[in-house]
Amino acid sequence: MSFLIDLECGACGEHHAADELQNLCPACGKPLLARYDLTSAGQTLTKEALELREPTLWRYREVLPVREDDYIVSLGEGGTPLVHTDRLGETLGMDALYIKDESLNPTGSFKARGLCMAVSRAAELGATALAIPSAGNAAGAMAAYAAKAGLPAYVFMPRDTPAAFIIECYAHGAHVELIDGLITDCGQIVAERKDQEGWFDVSTLKEP
Repeated sequence: MSFLIDLECGACGEHHAADELQNLCPACGKPLLARYDLTSAGQTLTKEALELREPTLWRYREVLPVREDDYIVSLGEGGTPLVHTDRLGETLGMDALYIKDESLNPTGSFKARGLCMAVSRAAELGATALAIPSAGNAAGAMAAYAAKAGLPAYVFMPRDTPAAFIIECYAHGAHVELIDGLITDCGQIVAERKDQEGWFDVSTLKEP
């Protein structure tokens, strides 16, 4: 179970209810941060318990925001290996230098972690469609997890985005719109249209 308590603004400190769809702090427009009852979570989130759980991101259920297991949208993310860097470590004079290989996540990057969580929680709170501005891995991850959740995905990308990322979004069934502009222009379009279109914005820092 999740020990999520509420959402706290990282700027003004205002607290807001955790169980409703929202993006930025209503008071000041800054990002919201999820807060947990770590004392209670620590009763079950122990080293011994972790060793018995599946090696995915969801082994840390107590400090993740999704309350009901039925809403978990997973493609097997997390549990990526730590690779010992023999030569690089030796060059830097470090015996225990490791690299976390996040390319082994389902969508090929660490973005799978955040987007699986954003999509799962958005679905749990009743989102009916998702939107994101992106020029790369975040778009592909959102499209993949939205497809898994059965939610329409709307992706806005600069026209000069590498073709591989565009194709990935189409492959997952996303609605892709190529924009003559920068990623900031894509973000502005999402911000301007999301309420009218009924999209939940899963842009970076806009989903708690």
